[in-house]
Amino acid sequence: MSNEQDRATAESARWLRQAAHDLSAGRYAAAGGYHALACFLSQQSAEKCVSAYLFARGAEQVWGHALSDLCEDAMALDKTFDVVKSVAMLLDKYYYPTRYPTGLPGGTPQDAYDEVDSSRALEIAADVRSFVERRLAGE
Repeated sequence: MSNEQDRATAESARWLRQAAHDLSAGRYAAAGGYHALACFLSQQSAEKCVSAYLFARGAEQVWGHALSDLCEDAMALDKTFDVVKSVAMLLDKYYYPTRYPTGLPGGTPQDAYDEVDSSRALEIAADVRSFVERRLAGE
């Protein structure tokens, strides 16, 4: 393995490690009733998983926070990422409005998200993680 491949693998592993931490934190937040935060952390985890894939495949930098856009980049390398893109927009909806009152006219994130939302978001994020790990393993 070349130094360049070693660096790509190490960078990918860093991103996957943080993605796993975000997913764990999201589960913890949901268990505590912090559903908006759990939704946001789910989006973050999935975003970091796809970024990890891109780094593993040689990207020097990965830009953006829209999971659907990152999936487009990944699809240029592996068409099967269309599966992730199909659910990515669901998680992308949690990027901004879960954190800022301005994202929800007349309300606040803490009041707008519930257990159904966080459960679904966490499930999708876990599925994205599993998918990316399988793709990185060559499956």
